[in-house]
Amino acid sequence: MPVVPVLVIIPTYDEAENIADVIGRVRAAVPEAHVLVVDDNSPDGTADLAEAAGAEVGQVDVLRRAEKGGLGPAYRAGFAWGLARGFTVLVEMDADLSHEPEALPDLLAAVDAGADLAIGSRYVPGGAVPGWPRHRLALSRAGNLYVSAALGIKVRDATAGYRAYTADALRSLDLAAITSYGYGFQIEMVYSLIRNGHRVVEVPITFRDRVRGTSKMSLSIVGEGLRLVAWWGLRDRVLSRRRGLGGRAPEEGPGS
Repeated sequence: MPVVPVLVIIPTYDEAENIADVIGRVRAAVPEAHVLVVDDNSPDGTADLAEAAGAEVGQVDVLRRAEKGGLGPAYRAGFAWGLARGFTVLVEMDADLSHEPEALPDLLAAVDAGADLAIGSRYVPGGAVPGWPRHRLALSRAGNLYVSAALGIKVRDATAGYRAYTADALRSLDLAAITSYGYGFQIEMVYSLIRNGHRVVEVPITFRDRVRGTSKMSLSIVGEGLRLVAWWGLRDRVLSRRRGLGGRAPEEGPGS
């Protein structure tokens, strides 16, 4: 395990049934890491439960936000909090235990070996999604193939939300300009890092559906991601080429 300051960022909204469990398992998996719960004013008392769990296991802070603002803004707030405090590796993970905390050492080892971003991937050899029906798995794989083709990136699971970033990689981005949510946020982050020349690796994980609580995924979140990928691909692979040939492309667009 790398001996570096690690921050595990866990965004929450109504995760009272899971938060103590996930905090305890993170602390057991990476005892040296610090945990930041970014709570979007959960009405079920998630933030209070997180603080209580943190008092028991230590090295846990809770960042309370005024309202439900979405996944992307929650992670940006967590990144800003961690970068300001000198953490050198910042991890994203869900609170619902679909991302098994026991996989954290593998993600951190990949960063320690030189990755700027390590993605916990369902779709590299060794990755798995047990229990998913065939049609759901096919849709997810097709979506990631679409992202790879549209953006010209060799990432098999660009929508994955289990990740470890180096602080230097995050500082290389204008995080304030990354305004997408959900799937779109995850895709935009990896795409931006690859365009900046950073090294991205995928580490196999087993992704499990939540057992307790309610999923926050919606068709609008998926639709946002698809629209943004289409725009980024058009902007960077078509319009920029025309600009290079003497044409003029628009400077702003969706998600810019």
